[in-house]
Amino acid sequence: MEPSSLSGLPAGVGEALEAEGVAELYPPQEAAVEAGVVDGESLVAAVPTASGKTLIAELAMLASVERGGKALYIVPLRALASEKKAEFERWEEFDVTVGVSTGNYDSDGEWLASRDIIVATSEKVDSLIRNGAPWIDDLSCVVSDEVHLADDSHRGPTLEVTLAKLRKVNPGLQTVALSATVGNADVVADWLDAELVESDWRPIDLRTGVHFGNAVHFDDGSQREVPVERGEDQTAKLVGDALDTEEGGQGGSSLVFVNSRRNAESSARKLGEVTSSRLTGDERDRLRELADEIRGVSDTDTSEDLADAVEQGSAFHHAGLASEHRSLVEDAFRDRLIKCISATPTLAAGVNTPARRVIVRDWRRYDGEFGGMKPLDVLEVHQMCGRAGRPGLDPYGEAVLLANDDDTREELFERYVWADAEPVRSKLAAEPALRTHVLATVASGFAATREGLLSFLDNTLYAAQTDDEGRLAAVTDTVLDYLNVNGFLERNREGGTEGLAATGIGHTVSRLYLDPMSAAEILDGLRTVADAAEGAAESGDSAAADEFVPAADADADSDADEPGFTTYTREDAEERDGDAETAASDDSDPPAVTPLGLYHLVARTPDTYELYLKSGDRERYTEVCYERETEFLGDVPSEYEDVRFEDWLAALKTARLLEDWANEVDEDRIAERYGVGPGDIRGKVDTAEWLLRAAETLARDVEGVDGDVVVRVREARKRLEYGVREELLDLAGVRTVGRKRARRLYEAGIESRADLREADKAVVLGALRGRERTAERILENAGREDPSLDGVAPDSSASAAATAGADSDGDGDGQASLGDFG
Repeated sequence: MEPSSLSGLPAGVGEALEAEGVAELYPPQEAAVEAGVVDGESLVAAVPTASGKTLIAELAMLASVERGGKALYIVPLRALASEKKAEFERWEEFDVTVGVSTGNYDSDGEWLASRDIIVATSEKVDSLIRNGAPWIDDLSCVVSDEVHLADDSHRGPTLEVTLAKLRKVNPGLQTVALSATVGNADVVADWLDAELVESDWRPIDLRTGVHFGNAVHFDDGSQREVPVERGEDQTAKLVGDALDTEEGGQGGSSLVFVNSRRNAESSARKLGEVTSSRLTGDERDRLRELADEIRGVSDTDTSEDLADAVEQGSAFHHAGLASEHRSLVEDAFRDRLIKCISATPTLAAGVNTPARRVIVRDWRRYDGEFGGMKPLDVLEVHQMCGRAGRPGLDPYGEAVLLANDDDTREELFERYVWADAEPVRSKLAAEPALRTHVLATVASGFAATREGLLSFLDNTLYAAQTDDEGRLAAVTDTVLDYLNVNGFLERNREGGTEGLAATGIGHTVSRLYLDPMSAAEILDGLRTVADAAEGAAESGDSAAADEFVPAADADADSDADEPGFTTYTREDAEERDGDAETAASDDSDPPAVTPLGLYHLVARTPDTYELYLKSGDRERYTEVCYERETEFLGDVPSEYEDVRFEDWLAALKTARLLEDWANEVDEDRIAERYGVGPGDIRGKVDTAEWLLRAAETLARDVEGVDGDVVVRVREARKRLEYGVREELLDLAGVRTVGRKRARRLYEAGIESRADLREADKAVVLGALRGRERTAERILENAGREDPSLDGVAPDSSASAAATAGADSDGDGDGQASLGDFG
């Protein structure tokens, strides 16, 4: 079937597809057309990776737009949202507009009403519904990419409930679900009232096998000799073999999947010895340039280690990397510049990075609940294997698991090579998942009674596949009790019907996209301040009451300085390495509202992934806990309550990381102290900033919390956003300034945005190390009438003052601010 023969699409789309090289539709695409995907029929496409699922979605969306409708494309990850938006923008020449929305959970995204195709994560779509985005009612087509992730305990319930809400709002909605081949695609299709297109067809043959001894044993009975001598590494030999095997005049790249970040980094380092010997002179030059770009993203050891590997033609990929790191690696791999990526399984979750050969080195992963190393799911391994084979570049793809004995070879064939993927199973009927979705369902007007709520939940995947009809109702009742006790929902009974209504604070929590348990924790912490302030006022102790508003900065001395434990001394302050903020008060004083206290408050919510306590951490953070007890917004658990106390200390460790960032501690020192990567720092800061934004809103609804406390919450949040101390907030708010440039300007005597508009240009240029173009951009962004620096020479004394006062590690232009990770 030729694309130009299709009807119902915007004029010229079919011909454009053929010009891209799509001479004929793939069999699964043709089956989707025959099932009515361009005619508005709902469809579940369960087909392998690289078999044309995205084009099926595009045909559905473009046909929907041609009929005058609006389409929504739901992705599981933010990185995929950007990738898909860029892919869909090629249709703008046919007057099809594209928008993407992934952040700001408390926004209604009204501007998206002008877009024909909208790309968003399931969490963002859920938040848009909660905030009453008016264009949701206009949707005529929704595409759910990677719908098999409904099986995921974290993202799955949100996707499931979001699809149920969209279908209720728009009864005639065309739903197109794209899935890997799973064990129960028919159940997913029945849930969505959709036709099923199920196929194992691939445009490139995939041969899957196990390497053992001196050969890869494939599922078709064939073998490929890859000798491994005693003492040699299987993975290295397979990567080298792929590079040396010329098909179409070139060797092939490899993806190596391992089970941890540390293993990904060490694997990339070792495999660099394999790839480096196979690089051309031009590739070496281009890789050096790429490595310099990677080093410029952040000043951490992780960034340096990645750059070192990339110079050798190898790379690692895991969630600890900054998003810009990951993008650079993925692009260079797609361009065949990087020859091998060693990755954790996160890379298999939809990002387009095909390779000639996929090597599943580690098929077990540590699982604390399991109590040890647990075999990966079949679907996860199949997703990894599906990355093998680059359309248009490779005649075939190879996926290889590794065995070191014959018994393991047989086990891997039985467990993965010949096995079918597991069925998708809903994870909705769990209390943590239902807490937020029950509140949102009531607050958004989808249910006003208990019966109506259960009726709505009847439209979920869980209801479609459960054999225990009473379980969902039982968990729902437990959640309703929790929401009622905590003041988020009101329950009333008239006749035989139990009515449900969200309270004012319940509506706010739903719009803020908070887990109600997180909101309860934040509210309790804020009420601690209000109650203590009220008690102080009633006793007439005005001095104590004053402690609830800005706590004075002070130096806190400590005698340890090692990874995972931050220390602050007056000497450290000279290195911009701290100056911890503590309240100067005795044990009887009420809690002071300090950044650390606020960071700890949000760090102990369910919406934050706390840092783990490592060996020695309990003793260290117990000491910090008692040193800074007056800053906590809540009562410290007893040391004899092991689980609660360790959770409290883990939140404190997380809060200290956040405090370090807000105190301008260098990113590399933070990474070393806490054993994290730049992506982890960004993730923790991003989450805390969002939760503090929510806390700022909630504080206005807590009786007894005055405006000064709200201001302190806002300042703590802004300091995280910019990564600066309080005195730099105004400067850091100028676009392109960032945390290190703000410090250099400040030390040179330029302390505010207003100063930038009036300061001697030579001083500005000197503080910014003579970077003329950077200085001009900053002056322009600050609102200076004439930002030109033509003929201006940098003031050497300003440069000296900036260098003496600011941490001089890094090169200025390579500074890491939060914008670098976005």
